[in-house]
Amino acid sequence: MRALLPPMIAVVPLHPSLPFSFALLALATTHPAAAEDLFADGESVPQILTATRLKQSPAAVPGSVTLLDRQLIESSGARSVPELMRLVPGMMVGYLSGNQGMVNYHGSSVSEARRMQVLIDGRSVYRAGLATVDWADIPVALEDIDRIEVFRGPNTVSYGANALMGVINIITRSPSESIGTRLKVTRGKRGVNDWYASQGFNWQDGDMRLSLSGLRDDGFDHDDEGNDFRDSTRANRFNLSTTHRLDAQQTLDWQLAAKEGTNQRPYNYEPVFDRLIPGGIAPGDNNSDVVARDYAGSMRWTFDMNPRHSLYVQGAAQHWDRNQEWVACDAALAFSPQLAELWSLNPVLTKRVFRLRPLPAGTTPREAELAQQVLQQMQEQVTTQQPAVCGDVNQNIRETRYDLELQDTYSVTDSLRLLSGAGYRREEVASETYFGGKLNNDILRTFAHLEWTIDPHWILQGGAMLENDRNSGESLTPRLAVNYLITPSHGLRAVYSEAVRTPDMAENNLDLRYEVSNLSPSVNGQNSAYYFSRVTGTGGLKEEHMRSRELGYNGLFSNLGLSIDLKLFREDVSDMISEAFTSDGYTPSNANSMSFQGAELQADWRLSASDRVRLTYAYVDQTATEDRDLRLSARNSGSAAWMREWAHGWSSSVIYYGADALNERRFERLDLRLAKRVRLGSANLQIAGVLQQRLDDEALTWKENLYDDRQQFYLSAELGF
Repeated sequence: MRALLPPMIAVVPLHPSLPFSFALLALATTHPAAAEDLFADGESVPQILTATRLKQSPAAVPGSVTLLDRQLIESSGARSVPELMRLVPGMMVGYLSGNQGMVNYHGSSVSEARRMQVLIDGRSVYRAGLATVDWADIPVALEDIDRIEVFRGPNTVSYGANALMGVINIITRSPSESIGTRLKVTRGKRGVNDWYASQGFNWQDGDMRLSLSGLRDDGFDHDDEGNDFRDSTRANRFNLSTTHRLDAQQTLDWQLAAKEGTNQRPYNYEPVFDRLIPGGIAPGDNNSDVVARDYAGSMRWTFDMNPRHSLYVQGAAQHWDRNQEWVACDAALAFSPQLAELWSLNPVLTKRVFRLRPLPAGTTPREAELAQQVLQQMQEQVTTQQPAVCGDVNQNIRETRYDLELQDTYSVTDSLRLLSGAGYRREEVASETYFGGKLNNDILRTFAHLEWTIDPHWILQGGAMLENDRNSGESLTPRLAVNYLITPSHGLRAVYSEAVRTPDMAENNLDLRYEVSNLSPSVNGQNSAYYFSRVTGTGGLKEEHMRSRELGYNGLFSNLGLSIDLKLFREDVSDMISEAFTSDGYTPSNANSMSFQGAELQADWRLSASDRVRLTYAYVDQTATEDRDLRLSARNSGSAAWMREWAHGWSSSVIYYGADALNERRFERLDLRLAKRVRLGSANLQIAGVLQQRLDDEALTWKENLYDDRQQFYLSAELGF
């Protein structure tokens, strides 16, 4: 390589602003000998599965993929999947509270992963009822994860609606790689108290892993008013993963998972008619916590007919149960039928009546009649000095999903591969509060992907997903990509794709109405009654649409131990649903749009057998018709990591994370991890300490999210035998 440097520099002057990967490409393509040496393949190329469902080298993938491997996951010292996502370029990570993480690719207004698909071993954990992923409740321990593949870009072609902006695919360790016993405990500041235990064993034709784990922490210390923040996490998880080898061609994999726990929520209810009660209304409760229970099971039968042809059938069932109950108090007027009718007709006018203001011009006769009756009831409340009424309120919701999928992979020739499949999904949701009962939806889909290796350098790929959603109608999403392989481990790509997101059940069918039970004292002789406020959706919403264009480069420089991915992109989302529902009403529409353009870079450099450096950076320029869609979109974000294996079982990692503005708040943090591995006979003991130091002086995402200090520390001990 030294002999090549002088002639290369003479031919190509390197500008300081030229990206490193482009500089390497320019050098190589201007000198044949340089290309031969620089792009030599000296080691095996990793395989990516998430992009198209086909195993492909990163250089051949029709898009950008970030791979978080087992070493990186462990070296990060992270305790949750959202924290790991800080290592993904362009991923925006924030928090509503200590147990409500927010993860979005490139960002938008919503706090949940509404426009991303999240999978665990191919099973979607995206909840369709309220369009969310409960990150604190994902029923998998980080210790069971082998790797996480993140497809950065639209991929409804492979995974259907809601993979609008990306796919996070969590792939767990094979039971065959989990033989033996592992025990781990973690303790630290802010109430961190985690534990993990697993047992893996095998027999002649199979392997099994059973793991139990728990997650505990106290969340943020206080809010912006100095009050204790009720946002702790308490979770217990169960996982069973099994592989049966039926014969040389067939395998049967099945999994069971369960999670139960409590996510604290601050008590936010404020009485509307506090001033009508002498002495005011005391809080009814201080506990509106969410009791969360998740259950999941899946089974996959794989039939490898021959080296060119394989088939699998997978079935999965999941159930999410969220119980959130509390006691609320208000004046008896809050349950007035007349007030409820007036509110449904005109919430703005109703508020004027509350403030004893004159009725405006344009008030209808019916509104005026109801307003007069409400005023009389308010006066009667004051005159008779009726006591406050208290009762039980809930936001309980249950969701269930059934999935059945068939996939066929066939190598037609050495240069032509075809993947095709079909699936059926049944979604069910039940909530008296959110939907006034039960709703369901049926989704049918067929998909295909064709990979044509025209010659050793050119690959043409195309795919499409045809999906029929009973509630939203039919959609067809295509993708077309051209990859130019300089070598099998270096490729340029040009990708065009379209994607959709179907409205969730709440957007189309919201009927938010609180029934208060066990009233004391009773109201009109009834022990239960509906609160006057009611929020309903308008229905008839269309799908959101995205068009994405991408140019990129992916390369593995084996002689240098360096892998690079560079992406230039433009994404346009139309027919966006950006409105949030409030107590004043809900009028969702497809009237909004948003555009992203920018560049992303990730580099992973294994300098030696002991040292690894990893860099990510994203520049995202956004425009939107709705200002709230820009809240969770940082223009500049990234990470820098150095991991090292020292002598005598010592290892360390230093990772910097930064984002210039998430909800107008800067985020910078430096994480240090130091670990020592000790051999105890046939067992291994690892002691690790993690120190997280905030370098900024901001609240985390929202003004309420505050800690007493900017430093977090926890210590873990893991024993394997």
